[in-house]
Amino acid sequence: MTTAVTSAGAAAGQSNPLTPSSQRASGLTSDFETFVKMLTAQARHQDPLEPMDSTEYAAQLAQFSMVEQQTKSNNLLEGLQSQLGLANMAALSGWVGMEVRAVAPGYFDGSNQITVSPNPAAAADSVTLVVQNENGTEVQRVALPVSAEPYQWTGLDDDGNPIEAGEYAFVIESRKGDELVLQEYAEIYFKVNETRMQGGEVGLITEGGSVVLASTVNALRDPDA
Repeated sequence: MTTAVTSAGAAAGQSNPLTPSSQRASGLTSDFETFVKMLTAQARHQDPLEPMDSTEYAAQLAQFSMVEQQTKSNNLLEGLQSQLGLANMAALSGWVGMEVRAVAPGYFDGSNQITVSPNPAAAADSVTLVVQNENGTEVQRVALPVSAEPYQWTGLDDDGNPIEAGEYAFVIESRKGDELVLQEYAEIYFKVNETRMQGGEVGLITEGGSVVLASTVNALRDPDA
């Protein structure tokens, strides 16, 4: 299973995350180098009998200067962003070993329980927890009360047998009568194994190896408390 951000976006119909700023900066640098090559070639191969108009040439030089300054500014901002990201990662290193709550896949090792935090629609009169495996295949449906009270998923199927170990996503379906009024991924509590830079942001590594952005976390708790 990929990151929780990707999974959550798929359930809610959200678009993919924006392209990282580092990719935009590298694209600008590439455009700048192309512009320099074109301007140099234009000056080298101009007709001596009909040289380039000085006004046009001055305008191109001004554009060259603007692109150069923008490239330098973006490189500086990229460096500052990297430094801030490292500082944030150091600050969040204390989260390692703690449990955080966010939309994320939960890792089931065959015996552990996963705390699911449903948030059903206020108008719902029935709520169902849909458990999906790493391939997005439904493996279980559990009727829940119309409540935001946490639910302890034991990883047992309807016959009481443990489901196969792996990562699982939890979807909450809210219905009013026969109408599905809300379908979204539920937040769960998961243990943080590591913090890592992820596209300029701090990523939290789950027990199953997935990456969840620290900015999406809504709660933090001590698993031993």
